[in-house]
Formats: sequence, structure tokens, C-alpha cells
Amino acid sequence: MKRSEINRIKAEAQAFINSFGFALPPFADWTPEQMRSPQAAGIRARGLGWDITDYGQGEFDDLGLFLFTLRNGDEKDLSAGRGMLYAEKLLISRDKQLSPMHRHIVKAEDIINRGGGDLVMEIYASAPDGSIDRDTPVTVPSDACPVTIQPGEHLRLKPGESVTLMPGIWHAFWAEKGDCLIGEVSTVNDDRTDNVFEQPIPRFATIEEDTAPEFLLVADY
Repeated sequence: MKRSEINRIKAEAQAFINSFGFALPPFADWTPEQMRSPQAAGIRARGLGWDITDYGQGEFDDLGLFLFTLRNGDEKDLSAGRGMLYAEKLLISRDKQLSPMHRHIVKAEDIINRGGGDLVMEIYASAPDGSIDRDTPVTVPSDACPVTIQPGEHLRLKPGESVTLMPGIWHAFWAEKGDCLIGEVSTVNDDRTDNVFEQPIPRFATIEEDTAPEFLLVADY
């Protein structure tokens, strides 16, 4: 992705978030210099902030995702069983924009349609070897009520609806009927190690520096 494209997508995403009355934390507006400063050490260490990816494929409008990590705990707390064990993100899935099939090793997550279009999800269980089981129905909680999804069936979340996905549950998603603002509340999150994709694609974009960055991405840290 070109840096100029990333600058533009961030501005569009921030306007979309603001249209729902959601206020981002002050560090969302920090310059690259501020984000590199000692004051931002905790932000960088926990991977907070802007994240825009095309999964290294160069087709952001068709295959990509916008994310903003609002808060994130420390993985060391997981082994201790106490402390800040949670994370929270905002995501934007553009209309018909695919976030590709993947699962997590550690992270459990609630994915919430916060507004806009419908959020459509393709969900599968894992086979014993960790691969996708496309032959067996899978049951997941949607707003704490069990929903059984048949192989090839899609789960459609309207604004306000959510689904809970435990580690090992394969999922892909996209928006329909307009761009979708998505909330994610999860276990402590490490996007560098905890995403397993069906296809061998990178989690972060490769950036072409055609202009100066107006802000830093999590991947820039």
C-alpha cells in the first residue's frame, strides 16, 4: 500500500467513526514525532492505535480491513491469571470488503456490529489438526444465545448484534448494505503471533513510502 493511500483511508475512517458519535482517545491525533517519544512507550508496547491492512495483496477495496486498537493488556497477565486480560478495538469493514478466513490461537472475542450496514460472517469449526472443518455444523453464542450454523451458511449481524468466537473458530467477514463499524472486545491481543490464515498471507501491509506519514501505524512501531 502507498503511504498516501494509508493517509487517505485513515482520514475517511476517522470521519466515519465520528459520524456515529464515537470519540477516539487523544493519542489518535498524535503526530509521528509524538508517537515516537518516550511518552508513547506504553502505547507502542501494547500495540495501540491505527492499523490499516491489505494483507499484502494490494487490493484494499476488495481484501482489507481498518482497525484501531483502543486498549490492550499484557500477555504476561494471562499466565498469571489476573490483571489486564482484555483488549478492545474498533474496525471498519467496507461494503463487500473481505477480511479473509482465519482463526486465533489464544484470543477469544466478541465481534459486535456497532452501526452502518450488515456484518456478514462465514464461520467454521476446527478439525483436530487445526484445519477448517467445512462439513460439520458449528454452534456459537450470538448475544449469549446459541446459534447453530450449517456448513456454508452465513451469520448476518444487524447493528447492535454480536457473536462470540472462541480460539480455534475459523471466520471471515465482510459488510453488506453499506460500510460497517465493528466493535471487538477480546482477550489480550497479539496480532503478530495469534492470527492463523487459511491462505499464506501476511497480517500487515507492505508500505510504499511515496509521501510522508501523517501518523504512525501499529506496524510502524
